[in-house]
Amino acid sequence: MLSLDPGSAVPPYEQVRSQLARKITDRELAAGARLPTVRALAAQLGIAVNTVARAYRELEEAGLIETRGRAGTVVSAAGERSRERVLRAARAYAATAREQGLAAQEALEIVRAALTDRPVP
Repeated sequence: MLSLDPGSAVPPYEQVRSQLARKITDRELAAGARLPTVRALAAQLGIAVNTVARAYRELEEAGLIETRGRAGTVVSAAGERSRERVLRAARAYAATAREQGLAAQEALEIVRAALTDRPVP
């Protein structure tokens, strides 16, 4: 389901959070899909329980997942709508880039830099 890069500068909780967020926004995980327990995912990935708990907490704060007590943690219906929000934001960015006279390739380089959290080339 998920994989971690131990050599990455990105902290493990962020790797877990971003991979799950991507799976939710790409609809690989549908609304209502049950996620592994914190303990099970931590064991599967070979990381501390608190690391997974932090990733789940941040996903819950973002509205992508819900914790339902004994019923477990599931993808929230709001998670499906997040893809639509990202599309609207992308369209707004594209309009701004055009207004500023950026070529499509330059606008895409800026997005790639933002997605990988590195400086704009």
